[in-house]
Amino acid sequence: MKSISRFLFLLLITTFAVCYSQKSVAVKSKIVYSSDDLIIIQLSESVFQHISYLQTDSFGKVECNGMIAKDGNETIIFDTPTNDKSSTELISFIKNNLHSKINAVIPTHFHEDCLGGLKEFTKNNIPSYSNNKTIELAKKAGVSIPNHGFENSQVLKVGNQKVYIQFFGEGHTKDNVVGYFPKEKAMFGGCLIKEMNATKGYLGDANVKTWSTTVEKVKAKYPDAKIVIPGHGEIGGEELLDYTIRLFK
Repeated sequence: MKSISRFLFLLLITTFAVCYSQKSVAVKSKIVYSSDDLIIIQLSESVFQHISYLQTDSFGKVECNGMIAKDGNETIIFDTPTNDKSSTELISFIKNNLHSKINAVIPTHFHEDCLGGLKEFTKNNIPSYSNNKTIELAKKAGVSIPNHGFENSQVLKVGNQKVYIQFFGEGHTKDNVVGYFPKEKAMFGGCLIKEMNATKGYLGDANVKTWSTTVEKVKAKYPDAKIVIPGHGEIGGEELLDYTIRLFK
């Protein structure tokens, strides 16, 4: 029964990722790696989604998304998987299957679903970059600390391309940043962005008063985004930004 459920779950993810929205770019996605702890889905030629799992008291077992941007034989990762084991699998997949170097990992805020596996990246001498506010909050929380900080924005190279990381304002947390990969018009919104029809979720560190305004700034900055990956749940396009704005109005 467990294996059947797992098969149906993977089939559902693949089917949705192929035709997730009329407003979104059509991509021929495929699952390229799957274990009990980690799933990796190729969404386009140069963009991958990684999914790991976090056991929570309030929401049960939660799927947590991250993004891999690739160009040539180099990659950049947005958010670590949730623990060391799944992070080890992700690092191994990129090295052995994509035959690529990991230039950096970017935790998009200080919660466990963003940097729970950071220790494994540090162990492998992979630099980590985050908002200075993330470093400050991670220290207070007593969790793993990224080793490079930036004030409001950062640009990093991957192959011959660039990725952009920017803090647009408070929302899910005081430090949440968004990643953008222009080559594929792919955005990693992290937990600032909600999947379609999601609830407001965990609000313990949130600023619900500014959340909509923050996402409006994201939409204005990247009006051409075609692939949008939220922190949890199903990917989509620009409609995820619109839904999140409405949800917190």
